[in-house]
Amino acid sequence: MSEQTEIRSTERPVPPEPAVPAKPDSAVIRDALGVGVAVGLSGFAFGVTSAGAGLSLLQTCALSLLVFTGASQFALVGALAAGGNPLTAAAGAFFLGARNAFYGLRLSAVLGYRATVKPLAAHWVIDETTAVTLAQPDRRSARLGFTVTGLTLYALWNLTTFVGALGAGALGDTDAWGLDAASPAVFLALLAPMLRTAVERVAAGLAVVLVMVTLPLLPTGVPVLLSALAAPAVLVVQGRRERATKNRTATGEDRS
Repeated sequence: MSEQTEIRSTERPVPPEPAVPAKPDSAVIRDALGVGVAVGLSGFAFGVTSAGAGLSLLQTCALSLLVFTGASQFALVGALAAGGNPLTAAAGAFFLGARNAFYGLRLSAVLGYRATVKPLAAHWVIDETTAVTLAQPDRRSARLGFTVTGLTLYALWNLTTFVGALGAGALGDTDAWGLDAASPAVFLALLAPMLRTAVERVAAGLAVVLVMVTLPLLPTGVPVLLSALAAPAVLVVQGRRERATKNRTATGEDRS
């Protein structure tokens, strides 16, 4: 009995895992507003580009209200401006926007909204709201970040779309301004600080190469979808390297 008592007395209690610190609401709102305002203002570029492609004010505003995914909207009006078939342009924009469905699968588990709320929230599932939501440490902060980003971005994007389409005539030749590159530039500016590891940088670089090589050869929207293969390709190579390193280490240990 005394031996058992001594054994128990020498056991050290396992320290509890440190809890994830809660993020203040003010910090979540600040980050969400920063992203919403920065990207929302680029709706002006879409309004100007759409009007330059020949779409009416009503058509331009309807795209922002109902579609609300900048890359797909720019792809659609860009294809139309280049003289492409409307059905082909719409198909390319649709496939480009299909990535939001995969975002939705991830955010559904993170946000945990009721079935009645999910159809409304789905309209705000885009690159920027996904990035802000997934950066939060808990569900409450995730919901706050998603709501503030989505509301700010939706309101500003539609307002600036209207202003841009309305004032497009005052800018003259819209192609000379290169405004169709504004939205991708903003997205890259948001993405660049998140590429912290070598694997992430290599995947991003390979994606850029895939887009640049296939852009002149494939229909609108397809090169962007094809670039998604960069991530699994890099992960496969990394996995093989890690297994090879483990095998060499194990072989060396066996010989010793």
